[in-house]
Order: sequence, then structure tokens, then C-alpha cells
Amino acid sequence: MAILGKIRQRSIFLILVIGLALFAFVISGVFDNSGSVSTSPNVATVNGEDISIAEFRGEVDAAQRRYGANMSSTQAANIVWNQKIRQAVLNGQFDELGLDIGKDQLSDLITNNPGFASNPEFQNEAGLFDINKYIDYLKDAKVNNVQAYNFYKQQEDYAVAAAKEQMYFNLIRAGVGGTFKDGELEYRLENDKVDISFVQIPYSSIADSTVQITKGEIKKYIESHQDDFQVEDARDLQFVVFEDKASKEDEVNIEADITALLDDTVEYNDVSKLNDSIPGFKNAADVDEFLAKHSDVKYDSIFKAKKDLPAVFADSIFNLEKGAIYGPYRDGEYFKLTKMIDKKAEGSVKASHILVAYKGATRAAETVTRTKEEAEARAKELLAEVKGDVEKFADVARANSDGPSKSQGGDLGYFEEGAMVKDFNDFVFGNAVGAVDLVETEFGFHVIKVDDKQDIVRVATLAKEVESSEKTQNALFNTASKFEIAAGETGDFGETAKTSNYNVRRADNVKELDENLPGMQSQRGIVQWAFNPETKIGDIKRFQVNGGYAVVQVTGATEAGLSSVEDASARVLPILKKQKKAKMIMDKNADAIELTALATANNTTVRTASALNMKNPTIPGATREPKVVGAAFGLGQGTVSDFIEGEAGVYKIAVNRVEKAPDLPSYAAYANTVKGNLKSRANNAAYNALKDAADIEDNRAEFY
Repeated sequence: MAILGKIRQRSIFLILVIGLALFAFVISGVFDNSGSVSTSPNVATVNGEDISIAEFRGEVDAAQRRYGANMSSTQAANIVWNQKIRQAVLNGQFDELGLDIGKDQLSDLITNNPGFASNPEFQNEAGLFDINKYIDYLKDAKVNNVQAYNFYKQQEDYAVAAAKEQMYFNLIRAGVGGTFKDGELEYRLENDKVDISFVQIPYSSIADSTVQITKGEIKKYIESHQDDFQVEDARDLQFVVFEDKASKEDEVNIEADITALLDDTVEYNDVSKLNDSIPGFKNAADVDEFLAKHSDVKYDSIFKAKKDLPAVFADSIFNLEKGAIYGPYRDGEYFKLTKMIDKKAEGSVKASHILVAYKGATRAAETVTRTKEEAEARAKELLAEVKGDVEKFADVARANSDGPSKSQGGDLGYFEEGAMVKDFNDFVFGNAVGAVDLVETEFGFHVIKVDDKQDIVRVATLAKEVESSEKTQNALFNTASKFEIAAGETGDFGETAKTSNYNVRRADNVKELDENLPGMQSQRGIVQWAFNPETKIGDIKRFQVNGGYAVVQVTGATEAGLSSVEDASARVLPILKKQKKAKMIMDKNADAIELTALATANNTTVRTASALNMKNPTIPGATREPKVVGAAFGLGQGTVSDFIEGEAGVYKIAVNRVEKAPDLPSYAAYANTVKGNLKSRANNAAYNALKDAADIEDNRAEFY
């Protein structure tokens, strides 16, 4: 009553607190996870058509349920994003063309869709799909089961969308073809041949250190190849991870805790006012119940062979007497006590068999036509064959068995008593290893070989996970917080980490929709913070992550647009160096007209290459050189080329022979090949072109 009185006295205060909490909850919905205001109710706008966040989130939730717990919300959002963008882009095309599915077509789609046709709710007395039953079901569900109604309407939408896509891409593929001229070109590219002599002066003959590239040259190259150097918004991060793991003191305490569970304990009973004796692990009558209460790992009552026990401790555990306990011992991230519950000598058998089935036997394939008598006679022949040479058993099984283990040479692996039908079971468990004989079961006649036998044991393992205590977790929080403050005060993240001997990791070029950082999965919170407009270069923040804390600093930012000189230099430098080396080589050898003189001046030799073609422009002993091979076909026989800038070096070539393939009476086969290749690429090529041309506003980062 005193407590109730105090609550009444503070009722106004409590109402205010609850009201403020609800207000804060409502207001928090206006903000996304990074603290930035969500300015749009739409996750995307495609060619002026909005995709609402409510609709999008519903499909993301459905995707996560469909794919299971291993898929993060970001992964699911990306899958749904691709689906929605594809749908929006193509729907615009369908509308322009007036492409739609009529009532009769929809009926056919539903009838021929296994997802509908296999549902007993929609089948008639003959077990066939009845469209009228489906329509009646939907009418009733619309009133009485809205969830089911929405599900099947969504399935209809999926089927219609797929049918529209197929119709649309069929129209595109119908316009794709290969003419006889296309076929002739394909034939020529593949079959016209050229033989050359050549000198290659490799770019590697000039040291990189002798070629100087300025920032201005890199910038000029980027500006003249702008399409190749467009970049997205990106951030560079550095961070220190503080791992949440048990201390030595924690480990000692956990081992002591599990050891204390071995023996009986005495507890005072408030009801009986007497001391009760509580059985420990040694004397627990019901190990399943005891482990359910005290262990971090459930009781596994399956009998196991020695090989299935923890390798380091297998000998000690396997040799325990019934009721004896081994431990405590450390096995990975657990301290364990293992108790021997039961033992079975030769309790697991490994066997192989050759099944000879007959018509009418259980599970006999329809292709089996032999009679029972014929099957028995054949089984006896096979028995005699393998008894004569038991090493042939697996080969004979592969060639003759009617059982599913045929491809494994009849090997059934290890199994325990009762796993096989009675007569099969009795033979393998009643005979020694190496025994071979004939056994009849409902499945047919089996030629059986006993391959091996193992002793098996049933053990109960009490396990306690080695995890950090609250004391250790508090200390870790303090350590991470101190580093966060110190790094902010000094302004030198790296030096502060070095002083404390912390390992600094880097994550450069992080994109706005990334979620993983090196060594850390699903870190959307960190990425969202890094891209928050209020977060500046140099800002530092501590985050709680799976398995501890991360203190993160933003070290750089790249805005969308043309790449900077610094970021692009790794790609541009090799290109510009190759161009300068080519000019140096050509200038140095400007007077060398003949191949022999050029080779001598550059300490190399004149080489030859025969039967080159433009379909596969590779020079044996050199590399893939399309410019060089293309130049060879452009020159006349007996002609020497100018210098050619190739992929691996500068070339000068002499055309020794040009062999034009004979004309064909028809190039239809090659035209069909061209047509087939184009058709196979048409769907993706068309969609990608439409997507590239679409006006897509991506607001995902505001919500995920």
C-alpha cells in the first residue's frame, strides 16, 4: 500500500515522463539511423515515377523472411532495389508500347503456374486446377482472409510482370538478326590468315624511374577521358577495434563455476524450512534436464564413434568408464565436463551392398522387369563373382546394383543398429568384418559385404561458454571511451593509437550504401555517420559493434564527379608511362627501317608468327596484340610497317604471306552463329541500355 501511495503522489510527474517519452519516440521516426532528416517519402524516383518507402520496406521485410536470418536488411534492400528499378524501367516501356496481359492470358498464366496449380484449394475432384475455384477462393479471401488475398494477388502481379517481360524481350529478339554479310565477316575474321616477321621492343626495356609523369599530365588525361573516371561519393576511414573477450580472471572464474557444478550442493528450502540436497553433474539422475538448466550447449544423446569426439580429448573421453567424468577441459570457446552415459561395442557398422531388384519389389524402378526368380539367380552370380575377388566389390556394384548407392560402389557408410530393415540389419550386426553373403529383403536380393565396425559411446557434455564478465565489459567500455577522448584532444588519431599500442585499420573509398568494413560485418551505422552532412573530415566517434567497440575517424571525402588526380593516378600512370616509353623507343629507332637492323640495335631477334587471325589476335610467344594483327591484315604481302604501339611493346612487322580463305557458297551457318550470339545478349544489353538512359533518383541511404 505504501508503494501505491508513492505512485499516486508522483502521478503527474509520471504522466509527464511517459508523455515526453512518447513524443521522443514519434519524433525519432522522422530521423534515420544516422540522425539526418529524411526529406523524401520515396526511396526512389524512376523517370518521374515514385517508389514509396512504405511499399519498399514491405518488400524488404518479405525478402528477409524469405531468405532467412543470414541476410541483413541492407542486402535485402539491395535485392529489392534491383527488382523495383527493373520493374519501373520496363513498365515505362510497356506503357509506351501499350503492352498488357488480357483476361484470357492471365487465366492461362495462373493455370500453368505450379504455385497455383499445385494448391489443393484450387483443384477439382480429378486433382486438376480449376480457375473458377481459384476465383471463388479470392472472392472469399478478400473478405475473410486479407493476408491470403494480398499474397495471391502479389503472385498474380509477379506472373503478369514476368509474362510482360517475356513478350517485350521476344519483340526485341525478333528484331535481332545476322545477315549473310555479317556471316561472311565472321567467317573472314576467323579463317583469313596472315604470316608475319616482327621485332618487339618491350616497354619493360625502359626503366620506370626514367619516365617522369607530372600531375598536370595526369589531370589532362582524366579530363580527356571523363567517362572512364567518374566516381561516386566516398569516404576514407581509419579505426581501432576494441575486442570484447574474456580476461584471464574471467576464464579462471568460468572454470571454477563449471567445476562447482560437479558435486552436490545444499540449499535452504523456504517452504519446508529444511536443507535440500541438490544433485550435481556426477549424480544427476536426468542429465537432459540438468544440462538444459546449467549448460550453454544442449544435450546430444546420439551415439558417437571416437572420431566424432573432440580430437585432442577423444582418447581420454572414449576410455572413460560408464558414469565417469572427464574435465574440466578447454575446447575452443568453452570449458567442458564430459560424462560417459553408455557404450556399445561394435555399435556402428560400415557395409556395402549390391541390390538386385525385381518387378513388384518395394521401390523398384519402373525400368526393372526381371522376375523374382531371375533376380535371385542374378544375385547368386554376382555373389560368386565378388567372393572370388572381394576387391572387385565396388566395381561390380557400380555396374550392376539397382540401389541408390550404386554410384558410390554400393558403400552405405556407417549406421547404427535398427537403421536398416531387419534381415539386412541382422546380417551386418551378426557377422564379422569381411563377411560377404546374400540376403533377401522387401527391396530385392542384396549381396552384402561388412566393411568395418566401430565401438560407439553416448556422452553428456556440460559446457560453459568463455565470455567476458560485466566487469571486463565495463573496463572495455572505459578503455574505448578514453581512446576516443584522447584521440580527439590530441588531434592525431594514429599517434594516439601508436602510444597505446593499438592496431589502426583503414577502410578507403567506402561508398554511401556499403555496409561492411575490413574485419567488421554489417556496419551501416558507421557508414551512415561518415556520410552525415554534419560529419566532417577529422571527426571521431565510438560505436558499439558485434564483439566490442570501434573508434572511427573520417580521414577523407570524395565527392561524386570526376576523379581527383591522386585517386586516379594508380590507373593513369601506367597508361602515360607506356605512351612515353613508346615515343622514346620510336624516337631512338627512327632510322631503323629494316627488321634486322632494328633487332640488332635493340639486342633482340627477328621472330615469326604464322596463321594469325583477327578473331583471336594473339601472337605466339608475345601476347594478345589486336593492333598489331589488325595492322598486318591492312598491309599488303611483302610490306614492312611503321612502328606500332602494342600492348606489350613497340612492334615493327613485315607481312610474309596473306592467305584469304576460299569463298563459301553460303554464309548462312556463320550468319546463324552471329544471330544466336546477338540474341543471347539482347535481353541484358537492352535492359542495361534502358537503365543507363533512365533518370533514377536513389534515396536508399536516407532509410538504410
